[in-house]
Amino acid sequence: MINLILLFPLIACVILFLFKNKLLNNLMINLYAVIHFVVSLAYCLNYDFLPMWQPNRFFAVDGTNRIFLMVMSIVFLAVAVYNNGYVNKETSLTKKLRHYTYMFLFFVFSMTGAILSTNLGISWVFIEGTTLASAYLIYFHKTKHSIEAAWKYVFICSIGIALAFVGIILLTVATGNLNSLFYTDLYNNAQLFNHFWLQLSFVFILFGIGTKMGLAPVHFWLPDAHAEAPSPISALLSATLLNSAFLVILNVFRIMILSGCDSYGRIMLFVMGFLSLFITAVFVYHINNYKRMLAYSSIENMGILAIGTALGGVGMLAAIIHLIGHSLIKASFFLTSGNILEIYGTKKIKSVTGLLKTDRKTGWLWILSFVGIAAFPPSVLFISEFLMVKTLFMQKQFILAAIFLLLLTIVIYGLGKAVIKMSFSETSGEIEPVKLSWTMYLPQMIMLIIAFIIGVYMPKSVTGMLLMAVVGF
Repeated sequence: MINLILLFPLIACVILFLFKNKLLNNLMINLYAVIHFVVSLAYCLNYDFLPMWQPNRFFAVDGTNRIFLMVMSIVFLAVAVYNNGYVNKETSLTKKLRHYTYMFLFFVFSMTGAILSTNLGISWVFIEGTTLASAYLIYFHKTKHSIEAAWKYVFICSIGIALAFVGIILLTVATGNLNSLFYTDLYNNAQLFNHFWLQLSFVFILFGIGTKMGLAPVHFWLPDAHAEAPSPISALLSATLLNSAFLVILNVFRIMILSGCDSYGRIMLFVMGFLSLFITAVFVYHINNYKRMLAYSSIENMGILAIGTALGGVGMLAAIIHLIGHSLIKASFFLTSGNILEIYGTKKIKSVTGLLKTDRKTGWLWILSFVGIAAFPPSVLFISEFLMVKTLFMQKQFILAAIFLLLLTIVIYGLGKAVIKMSFSETSGEIEPVKLSWTMYLPQMIMLIIAFIIGVYMPKSVTGMLLMAVVGF
């Protein structure tokens, strides 16, 4: 089944190249999304309906990446459904849309490879692949701002990938004569590694892969890229790409734990986590672009994941819960921002007024997405953030808990101020009504329903997967 989800996008691109049919663009994306979801669900249910396709040594599903794969599949399926209505309104040339589909498929393929890889070197290759694929998608509209965002993205992430490569080289120095980058080999021999070189390698890998994850202070590409990319791509960037990079960091951090260097790694994660929250709290008040506002919210939430990982134990469990909630809610937020852009034709917060009166469904999706991301009950993010604060108190980190709550409050106020203004203010001038397809509403509804339901009731199967995901942290 792993072979199926890795090979299908490559086969689909060949078919698109040979037949060049406009209808095939959406068909291939939708078909891949369904296959991806079915395969991921089968792994979550421990059911292999293709036993004759044995997974190879380089890709596998384990207790940790299973959650990442399932979350990615749900978001990808939702984005694929939304993309049907979005592309139908796109007036670009057929050739341009075909290139969009190529890169879309390759982008998802690269993220899937990074999540399923059992080798740190191969993970690095796939993370680099996400840069190459998503750069074109960010540049898709070919405006002055989009080309600037794409170049900034490629430049900064390439530096990050180079730093990560140096970190991998330093890790091989720390391993001595092991000569293997397979995670199982690294875990089994971690206690024999040289601590100095291992700690130095973690610094480079954390900063390098942290660039792709959007952690401060290496987050500079993220606001521009998310703001300029088409809305379906913005949703994937925020809800799946950042997670893929986070998983690579988790795998390397596990080596730090097994080698006894985890205290050093936790300090690094704490610093970058709180710095990400601080950066968002500072900038959220000076943004007049609602897609950039959501991008800074992603930086904040990546910081929360880093803090949860640094806490370990219950904090790590909270981080995985937070990852699920953030992916679903932020994808809904970005897709809804695409509706607003279609209706108003602007990304400026001050130019969007009376959203509830102009398009009630979009207005309520916008409000509910804010309620979810702000961690108000019944949002599942309330559980994750509550558990993190509780863990900070149990570890007697009272000052850090106070800073955490203060920064979260500032960010929530900044987001809420913009959302309330856009939704409830009086309409200024006549707005020509825009009829949107049902596919541009349904995905957000489903993702928000899932995020709110598991915030109230979490099935035993989900709880079991969560506990398996945090074993060893």
